[in-house]
Amino acid sequence: MKRITIDPITRLEGHGKIEIFLDEEGDVANVYFQIPELRGFEQFCVGRPAEEMPRITNRICGVCPEAHHMAATKALDALYHVEPSSAVKKLRELFYSAFYVTDHTTHFYALGGPDFVLGPDAPKAERNILGVIHKVGVEIGKQVIDCRMRNHHVIQMLGGRHVHPVAGLPGGWSRALTAEEREEVEAIARQNVDFALFSLKLFDDIVLANQAYVDLILSDAFTHRTYYMGTVDANNHVNFYDGMIRVVGPTGKELVKYHARDYTQHIAEHVEPWTYLKFPYLKDVGWKGFVDGEDSGVYCATPLSRLNAADGMATPRAQEAYERFYETLGSKKNGRYEPVHHRLATHWARLIELLYAAERMLELSQDPEITDPNTRPVVETTPDEGVGCVEAPRGTLTHHYQTDENGILTRVNLIVGTTNNYAPIAMSVKKAAQSLIKKGTVITDGLLNRIEMAFRNYDPCMSCATHSLPGQMPLEVVIRDAQGEVVRHLSQYI
Repeated sequence: MKRITIDPITRLEGHGKIEIFLDEEGDVANVYFQIPELRGFEQFCVGRPAEEMPRITNRICGVCPEAHHMAATKALDALYHVEPSSAVKKLRELFYSAFYVTDHTTHFYALGGPDFVLGPDAPKAERNILGVIHKVGVEIGKQVIDCRMRNHHVIQMLGGRHVHPVAGLPGGWSRALTAEEREEVEAIARQNVDFALFSLKLFDDIVLANQAYVDLILSDAFTHRTYYMGTVDANNHVNFYDGMIRVVGPTGKELVKYHARDYTQHIAEHVEPWTYLKFPYLKDVGWKGFVDGEDSGVYCATPLSRLNAADGMATPRAQEAYERFYETLGSKKNGRYEPVHHRLATHWARLIELLYAAERMLELSQDPEITDPNTRPVVETTPDEGVGCVEAPRGTLTHHYQTDENGILTRVNLIVGTTNNYAPIAMSVKKAAQSLIKKGTVITDGLLNRIEMAFRNYDPCMSCATHSLPGQMPLEVVIRDAQGEVVRHLSQYI
């Protein structure tokens, strides 16, 4: 049996590899999306004071520390049984909206965009952010850098640091916003709206105007019919910070809508021996393996999933973009758009969310309550157990903590955005490989990159996602002498 390895896979956060096995005829027999790294964040948080979690867990990732900071802070709200004030919630959401603008900008222009701007078959040395700038022009590159710079300024202003924020408190936020800062944030938010509209226009000009790219998006090689998960507000509109978690099936029919605290009633995790990641699935449907369809408990949680799980967007221009998206790629039945199952359309959905985050940031910056100085409540309750949930850019993020009477953590469980998507990522990589590699196919760098595109549209963050059940850790050590000869080989649980 022939083996093709893509190692390392590129343009993601963390590490991973793809193992493709061909049968005797030269067709794809199986594909493994394998994650070789172990981090174990949950286990080494046990024994620490719970109030440290917003500062500890944001070290999981340097790309999306704000998401872990916010989920941990909301878990402390529940743990200490304290309800944040309206002003605190708005201040947190303002901070979180600025983060979303930076994160979605990063993925579109630096990680996912090169495959479309340069083309999937372009030389790999050119498929990067520098290649994008060379193709679209230095001025556009400056706009991307300026967008990230101004929003990281807001993140520092509200969160206390550019990276790894420190402002989250049980029921509160350590940094109030002054009137002068509010004006500055409002001006930045207006620039963000313009930038989001510009990015959507760029997607129109480069991707939607290119029939070859449209055909690639609509191809069966990158299509899966699964369940979709996302947080929605009271109107079933997309919300990143707060709301209920909604799951819809392949036809758009709602399966369940639940509060974050009830996640264990609906989500379970399956384990395979060939990876450190776990595979969440819907309990109400059950684990049926790596297959899609209504009878499989596999679900997806991405920008595309959030749009599929919702009935619309909560801001006007984002709603217009949402409607155009579904009118172009989907269909409408019984007054509701059916889900879009073309996974490469996630890049378009991400830009619609970028516009929503910018518009929501502008709305919050204009809210009179946003400068309320009373953001630090006195907390006198005894902690016990709490669950906090937000929509990370890569999917629904859940933090679950349990403590003793002194607030020392006794149990920690995290289901992060990429973990939700591990099963569909594995399925997508396999389907792409089976569609692209046939008997006699010449394996080129461009072909392998198209297989990588199958995981890349999920924007996976492996540093966030890697953990294992407590217990045995496979380990192999090879000791060589100065001449490179093996003098000893040690291993455990292999």
